[in-house]
Amino acid sequence: MIKFIKNFRKDEDGAVTVDWVVLTAAVVALAAVAYNGIATGTSNMAGNINSALSNTTVTTTSAGGLTGSDAGT
Repeated sequence: MIKFIKNFRKDEDGAVTVDWVVLTAAVVALAAVAYNGIATGTSNMAGNINSALSNTTVTTTSAGGLTGSDAGT
C-alpha cells in the first residue's frame, strides 16, 4: 500500500490533464470572443453596404453604358 501511495504522488498524468483542460478552455473562450467581434463587424459592414446600394440608381443607355448617381465612381 505504501508503494502505491508513493507511485501515486510521483505520477503527474492527472496534473498534465488538468493543464490541457484549462488551456483548451482558454482557447475556446478566446475563439468565442473573436467570433463575437467578427460577427458584429460583418453585421455593421453589411448594413453600410446595404445603405450605399440602396441610395444608388443604375440605368443603361442605348449604347449599353451605365449612367447613374454613382456610375463613374
